[in-house]
Amino acid sequence: MSDKYNLEDIIREVNSEDFLSPPTSTPQKISPPRQRKKPLWRRILSGVGKVAFFLVETVLLLAIALYGVMYVLAKGPSPTARNLFVMSVRETSAIGFLADIFLTEEEIAEIEAGREVEEYAQTDTSLITIAKPEGDSPKTGPVADEWGLIDEDGDGIIVEAVKGEGYSGYMMVVLDPSRVIMGSVPKSYGSRGYTVAEMVEQFDAVAGMNAGGFVDPDGAGDGSVPDSLVVYEGQIYYAGSGTRQGFVGLDTDHILHVGNLTAEEIRQRNIEYGVSFGPVLISNGEVALPESITSGLNPRTAIGQRSDGAILLLVIDGRQVISIGASLWDLVDIFQKYGAVNACNLDGGSSTLMWYQGDYINNCASVIGIRPVPTTFLVLKEGRDSDG
Repeated sequence: MSDKYNLEDIIREVNSEDFLSPPTSTPQKISPPRQRKKPLWRRILSGVGKVAFFLVETVLLLAIALYGVMYVLAKGPSPTARNLFVMSVRETSAIGFLADIFLTEEEIAEIEAGREVEEYAQTDTSLITIAKPEGDSPKTGPVADEWGLIDEDGDGIIVEAVKGEGYSGYMMVVLDPSRVIMGSVPKSYGSRGYTVAEMVEQFDAVAGMNAGGFVDPDGAGDGSVPDSLVVYEGQIYYAGSGTRQGFVGLDTDHILHVGNLTAEEIRQRNIEYGVSFGPVLISNGEVALPESITSGLNPRTAIGQRSDGAILLLVIDGRQVISIGASLWDLVDIFQKYGAVNACNLDGGSSTLMWYQGDYINNCASVIGIRPVPTTFLVLKEGRDSDG
């Protein structure tokens, strides 16, 4: 037999049926390599990063949009819009610098020119007649006052919601003026301020609201130092700081005085409680606010008195979608509707708060929470003249 390969045999072997027949078993499918799952902490960080990026992007876009709006207000063709913008921010210590971004000191001074201190006539006490309490027992049931307001529960306090174009708030009418005092803790001046709720608790009162201003650098003050003259229980504090744009105080007969009183005039008129802020809104039944004054839209606090002696305590919400804020002229309109003989603007803005029946009844405008203040006006549970 030859050792050489036979070409025909090789071809026959290659073409054999066994070699060409399909395999008897199905070949296994090759799967792609499995990806490793990221650790949980990396997935959390990735999610947090995406959220943070979205928030930063949103805040940046809002800031750009806000800057654009402020630029249009400050530099646009409308002097009214410009003045409104400037006064709205300048009336607030925390954001007053915004006006400086767009306008020069001279331009701002020109807009604020109407804020010069006014001279007011002496309060005519004969316009107020306070009825003596009848009997020692409190009244019960609904009681209507001379202005048609209803004291539903007979507690001597009437609270009404007030609304206007772009603002909302509350008017508290205290029928017995002897129940209204100024809450303050002079021994704490310079060390701490108190929230309205703390003042109400400390003096065992039933209602209260913020009153005078305080030293508030960059909107970060602690409410411990009044920024102007204060009268508490007949004693005068911070006389050297002046009375800002106006003074308002209650004398020993519970009559409200408004104006720019000196320390000597305060003593002569037997002022028992009082604070400075202003401007005076109504004096002796006449509008005292100068026509030239420019006013912004902000949260507001104010106090007044009717001819029957009832004290009017007002707060207006602001810096909110449902209540942008009120102007000083809005306050004048409100007090006139409630029959005020005398009325004065108080410290507003982020300090504006009113407490009644165990809680704040208006919304706080402060982004840093409820602010402590050095002075408040409080409503006691009973009148100080109730025993005669």
